[in-house]
Amino acid sequence: MSSSKKRKVDAECQIFNKEWTSKYFFIDVGGKPACLICKESMAVFKEYNLNRHFESKHASKYKNLSAKEKAKKTEEMVAGMQKEQTRYRMESAQDGIMRTSYEIAHTIVKNSKPFSEGEFIKECLVVSATILCPEKNKLFENICLSRQTIERHVEDISKNLDLQLKRKVNNFSYFALALQESCVKDPAHFLMFIRGISKNFELTEELASVQSMEGTTTGKDLLEAVNQCMSKLEVDWKKLVCVTINTNPNLTDKHTGLLKSIQDQVKETNPEQNIIFLHCSIHQEALYRSVLKLSTVMDTVTKLVNYIRVKGLNHRQFVPLLEESESEHTDVLYHTNVRWLSLGKVLKSVWKLRTEIGLFLNLEEKDSAFPQLNDADWLSEFAFAVDIVGLMNDLNSRLHRKGLFAHELHFSVKSFMMKLLLFSHQIGNKEFSNFPTLQQVTVCDQNLEKYMSSLLNLHAELSRQFEDFQMIENDLSLVSSPFTFDVDNAPSELQLELIDLQCDALLVQQFKLVPLPRFYASLNEQNFQKIKANAQKMLVVFGSMYICEQTFSVMKVSKSNLRFSVSDDQFAGVVRIATTEMMPDFDSLVNSHSRLHS
Repeated sequence: MSSSKKRKVDAECQIFNKEWTSKYFFIDVGGKPACLICKESMAVFKEYNLNRHFESKHASKYKNLSAKEKAKKTEEMVAGMQKEQTRYRMESAQDGIMRTSYEIAHTIVKNSKPFSEGEFIKECLVVSATILCPEKNKLFENICLSRQTIERHVEDISKNLDLQLKRKVNNFSYFALALQESCVKDPAHFLMFIRGISKNFELTEELASVQSMEGTTTGKDLLEAVNQCMSKLEVDWKKLVCVTINTNPNLTDKHTGLLKSIQDQVKETNPEQNIIFLHCSIHQEALYRSVLKLSTVMDTVTKLVNYIRVKGLNHRQFVPLLEESESEHTDVLYHTNVRWLSLGKVLKSVWKLRTEIGLFLNLEEKDSAFPQLNDADWLSEFAFAVDIVGLMNDLNSRLHRKGLFAHELHFSVKSFMMKLLLFSHQIGNKEFSNFPTLQQVTVCDQNLEKYMSSLLNLHAELSRQFEDFQMIENDLSLVSSPFTFDVDNAPSELQLELIDLQCDALLVQQFKLVPLPRFYASLNEQNFQKIKANAQKMLVVFGSMYICEQTFSVMKVSKSNLRFSVSDDQFAGVVRIATTEMMPDFDSLVNSHSRLHS
């Protein structure tokens, strides 16, 4: 075929002839011929193809119609198709509007914003649409983002997330719980997080429940809350491996605490089941005051900073003084009794500005209120506090992250405890390489002994706080370092599989290249069944209570931002959305809403 003839054929196949509508019952829909009778589309505008389709599928019914009857029939069919397309476009637009409303509600809660923000967001959307796409302005005006709508959407999204979690829980091989009770603007709230692992080593860490505790919060009350949540999720208690808590007496009391209640309940149904109970929390402020004896430093620095920052006039006078003295710092950090991280930064800031602060107090004739700034012993203690608090902050920064494995926490704490012994020995030898601030001052022998003793006391206290982890250290080491673990120290039922594992050179190499869960997931089920099950049990253990502390922070922000009274269920929904890593199934939510209002 010549090129000119080919171009002619192509051209013919790109043009729709209107006569084909009454002749073959076809119309042009989006650049393709579509049959009005069966709605089937053809690839090209070619009369031969249209005629063949009509003759083979519809001729028996429509071939004997007169031209007038065919014209009338096609008009009816075209009108019906146009009506159907219009309805589809309207439904599609309505679904888009509804999905937008759901997604914005989700974003509002995820960022702990007030529900009333929805109306402000809508105003912004309408203004933007008026400028960028005025032809679609009506769509944006129809998006409903009132406070009541956001409230309903939050309830729908929360239920959807609960359903997703329930499905994941059903696939857990093992799971662990992290429990914490606290007070967020009264009443007390009880948080329960669940961490589970599937057969394929897929880890899920989610908020299982947040319950408002009215009245008493005894171990019995808390057990009832746990049972209620477990029943709702349809969790099999036999798969429970570990419960991690803070040091709240209601949780830890040996006779009436929650842990005792859980243990008794589990033993009733399965006497052979042994649950690991872990206390997993470093209370730094208590350590600073009771163990390291830093109360004098902390109180003086807090009082000093508050004197400068709280009183506006003092602060306005202090900042120009820093500028005049060409200090590298432009202000002193403000410490609200917030927590360890804030305190560490404040101590370091005040230490670096101590000369400028002394000059400022002298000008204000307030130096007599802070005689400690001229006391060599106090400055020595201050320098020690800056260094040790900084070191503790480094440890906490490593421990305060979501998804931490128990072996990571244990080895970080163990490493820090060994460093404390080294620090104590070094200070005893007047070696301050790891205490750069203390190196800047003169330290008397009496203070050296005091600092050595403080470090040893801190070591002893951390050992006491994390003694539960020492009981499972062997299990943690086996899972985290299977190729260097001594086979003689492994449980007898795992020894043969462990030998096979350690002798496989390919697995040794793979272990170095992939994350721990993925490595164990890749092991042959038949050859390493017990090794894999043991790894699953250890990998679900919570390595930190950070997720609970982070959630309480979210709760405080959400409570203050809601600005109106909500029920416990509504507040629980807000917290669920704000903390989850799961994404709502927006398609399902929109479809459910459409069916409900159709």
